[in-house]
Amino acid sequence: MTALALPAQPNTPLARIRWAVTDGGTVVARNLNHIRREPAQLVAELIVPIIMVLLFGYVFGSAIPIPGGGNYREFLMPGLFAMTAVSSVASTSQIVAGDVQRGVMDRFRSMPMARSAVAFGQAGVDIITGTLGLVCMAACGVVVGWRVHTGFMHGLAGFALLLFLRYAISWVGVYMGLSVKNEETADRLGILFLPISMLANTFVPTGGMPAWLRLISNWNPISSLVAACRQLFGNPGAPSGHTSLPLEHPVLSTLIWAVVILAIFVPLSVRKYATSR
Repeated sequence: MTALALPAQPNTPLARIRWAVTDGGTVVARNLNHIRREPAQLVAELIVPIIMVLLFGYVFGSAIPIPGGGNYREFLMPGLFAMTAVSSVASTSQIVAGDVQRGVMDRFRSMPMARSAVAFGQAGVDIITGTLGLVCMAACGVVVGWRVHTGFMHGLAGFALLLFLRYAISWVGVYMGLSVKNEETADRLGILFLPISMLANTFVPTGGMPAWLRLISNWNPISSLVAACRQLFGNPGAPSGHTSLPLEHPVLSTLIWAVVILAIFVPLSVRKYATSR
């Protein structure tokens, strides 16, 4: 009998990139097929944002004044967009940890596929489901009175910024899932990201916070994202006058945060996948 020969691995940078993209696309298709067979995950991705808009918009709507005036629901929507982007880390880490726990990752490692394909595939699926959730949340926001006042291109830039930071944060979830290797543990650790999204300008202006807390909030990348979206959408609460450096240039700050997160967690995730057992 002759041994089955494995396909040769690419030996040029361009070929390796093509290999990783192709295998990553295969993993994306596999994960989307899994969602199709178990649609509860997608249903939650679409329903939870709608519940958040209705709950926070009408519960807090009459209780929180906006500096300079304005509709609180228009102030709130960019914060909810950003909070949803951050909370995705919990679901991503849980899915990855579940695959590790059930031995799916071991089967992937036994195949002649790019080391980065699994991580890229999971991050890619998160962007697809996240986009659907963002569309549902935006539609619900329009129903309750939220609008983009700066034109189509600025609105599109705001949504692109949300998805870019969400994509970066999804890599944090991939690394967490590969590290904890247990679905229940990953689910419990996901709640730790809630204070990060709350300790920001998400729901309330930071001007009334104690000085030390306001400093932390203003340098929170979520605050930069929220401020950038309010600026791009033309919603109340956009930064004006003298404030902290990240909020003076929120769009640039958000882009820098996203690039830094990717620069740290993409190689960490790929290395963790390749070395963990």
